[in-house]
Amino acid sequence: MESKEIAQVIGNLLSEKKARDVVLIDIAEKSSFADYFVIATGGSERQLGALADDVEDKFAEVGITPKSKDGRPDTGWILVDGGDVIVNLFTEATRDKYTLEKIWSDCESILVG
Repeated sequence: MESKEIAQVIGNLLSEKKARDVVLIDIAEKSSFADYFVIATGGSERQLGALADDVEDKFAEVGITPKSKDGRPDTGWILVDGGDVIVNLFTEATRDKYTLEKIWSDCESILVG
């Protein structure tokens, strides 16, 4: 499975799990460390933790062992590094603070769901 397909599978999963504002950003041309960011907002710290667990499970289903998982629900941010696809899960306030979409605004982005 190519990285774009994996990013779409993860984005669809997050959308199905009621994450908000799910976006895929194609960073392949601008980055040496990954091809896609998947960014989503959870409605609570509890949902953030559950979404991260769901992402790890989905990565396992498609044969990817995440390189790392950083952050905690109580910080408002969790990153799951699937290699070519990196998933950033935020609470609304934390997402507004870090504005990854703005940082990578010169890359193609796709809104999911």
